[in-house]
Amino acid sequence: MEREQFKSRLGFIFVSAGCAIGLGNVWKFPYMAGLYGGGVFILFYLLFLLLLATPIMVCEFAVGRAAGKSTAKSFDMLEPEGTRWHRLKWLGIAGNYLLMMFYSTVAAWVIYYAVHFALGSFEGADTQAVGAFYENMTGSPATLLIWTWLVVALGFFICGRGLQNGVERSSTFMMSGLLIIMVLLAVNSLFMDGAEEGVRFYLFPDFSKIGELGLGNIIYGAMSQSFFTLSVGMGGMSIFGSYLKKEQSLAGEAVVISALDTFVALMAGMIIIPACFAFDIEPTAGPPLIFMTLPNIFVNLPAGRLVGTAFFVFLSFAALTTIIGVYENIISYGMDLFGLSRRQSTRINAAAMAVLVLPCIFGFNLLKGIEPLGAGSTIMDAEDFLVSNNLLPLGAMVFVLFCTAKCGWGWQAFISEADTGKGMKFPAGLRGYMALFVPLIISVIYLKGYYDMFVTRGTGLFVFWMCVAAAFLLFIFLTSGIFRKKP
Repeated sequence: MEREQFKSRLGFIFVSAGCAIGLGNVWKFPYMAGLYGGGVFILFYLLFLLLLATPIMVCEFAVGRAAGKSTAKSFDMLEPEGTRWHRLKWLGIAGNYLLMMFYSTVAAWVIYYAVHFALGSFEGADTQAVGAFYENMTGSPATLLIWTWLVVALGFFICGRGLQNGVERSSTFMMSGLLIIMVLLAVNSLFMDGAEEGVRFYLFPDFSKIGELGLGNIIYGAMSQSFFTLSVGMGGMSIFGSYLKKEQSLAGEAVVISALDTFVALMAGMIIIPACFAFDIEPTAGPPLIFMTLPNIFVNLPAGRLVGTAFFVFLSFAALTTIIGVYENIISYGMDLFGLSRRQSTRINAAAMAVLVLPCIFGFNLLKGIEPLGAGSTIMDAEDFLVSNNLLPLGAMVFVLFCTAKCGWGWQAFISEADTGKGMKFPAGLRGYMALFVPLIISVIYLKGYYDMFVTRGTGLFVFWMCVAAAFLLFIFLTSGIFRKKP
C-alpha cells in the first residue's frame, strides 16, 4: 500500500506543531515561568529549546522519513543487521496509548468548560461555586464518561477520514483558529488594570531572581520544560516524518515547528500572567489555575462569558490537535504492524481507547481511594508520571543513540536523511554533542524527576520507584539486546 503524504508543507507544519502544542503549553509554561522567575526562566528555556529539544525532533523526523513507517516498523527497517533496536519500539507504542488514557479525559474537561461558559453556567458564580463546579464534574463518573467518549469518538472519526482529508484539514483549521483566538485574548489581558506589572515580570529578566531561586533550579526547570514541550521521544514526530516528502531538509522544519510551539507557549503566558497580576492571583497554581482560578477571573470581567468561552475554545483546539496527532500515531501501529486498513485500525483502536480511559475516569470518583504515588495522588497522576518522567525521556534517549551510535542507524545515515531537500542543514560537526551531551542531559532530567517526585514521600516509596527506574534502564541496555547478535 502506497504511503500517504501531506498535501502541503503548511499542513505538515500545522499537524506536527499541533501534536506538540497541548495543554502543557497553556498551563504548565505560565506556571513554570511564574515559579522560576518569569523573564529569567524564559531566557534559559529558549536556550535549551534550541540546544536540546529541537535536535531530538530532527532525529525523530529523520527516522520516520527514511523508513516511511511509524515507530512500529521504522527501527526494524533501519537497524543494522544483527542488532535488536526494533525491540525498543514498544516504549513509544506503550507511551502513546498511556498518554491518551489520561489526556483524552483532560481534553473532555476543557470542552465541558467551553460548553458551559457558552451556556452561561458560570454567570454570577462566586469562588465557592466555581470550585464546586470542578468537584462535581470530576466526581461524576457518568459526566466524565460521556464527555471523554465524545472526545475519543471525535478524534478517531477525524483520523479515520485519512491523512489529508481528516488529520491535515482539521489540524490546519484548529491551529489557525487557535492562533487567532490566542492573539485576541492576549491583547485583552494587556488592557486589564494592573497588567503592566505582570508583563514586566514575564518579559523582562530580573537577574536577582537567580539569587532567590537558585541558578540550578531555574536551569533545571527551563531544561525540563523545553524538553517536554515538544513531546519528543515517543514517535509522535516520527509518524509525521514518514508522511513527509523529501523536498525540504528536516532541521529547518524542526526549527519552524519549535518556533510555533514556543510562540503559543509565550502567548499563553501573555494571556494568563498579566490577568493573574491584575486580579492579584498567584500564577504558580498549576492545574487548578485553569479549572478553578481563571474562571474566577473571567466571571468578574465585563464580557466574562465571551472571554471565558473563547479561552476554553482555545484550550479545546490545543488539546484536540494533540489528540488527533497521537491517535494518528496509534492508528498507524495497526496499519504498519498488522497490515490493517485505516478504517479497520481506526475502529479497533477507538473501541480499545474507550476502555483504556476508564481507570483515569474512575480514579476521580469510584476508585478515588487508590493513591499509587502516595497520599492525595490519583490514577491519572501515575499515568502521567509513567509517560512524562519515564517513557518520554527514555524514548528520546533511544532516538538520539540510534541516530549517533555506530551500532545503530549511524551518524552519516542520519545526516544524509536530515539534510536531504532545500533549507537549513543539520550541523555535521555536532556528533559528539549529540552522542554524549544530549544523553547526559536526558539522564539528568530523568533522575531528577524521580528525586523530586519521591524523595519527600518516604523511603519506602522512593526505593520502590527507584527500582522501577532501574528496570526501565535495564530494559534499554540489557533486554533489548542492542549489542548482541541474533542467534
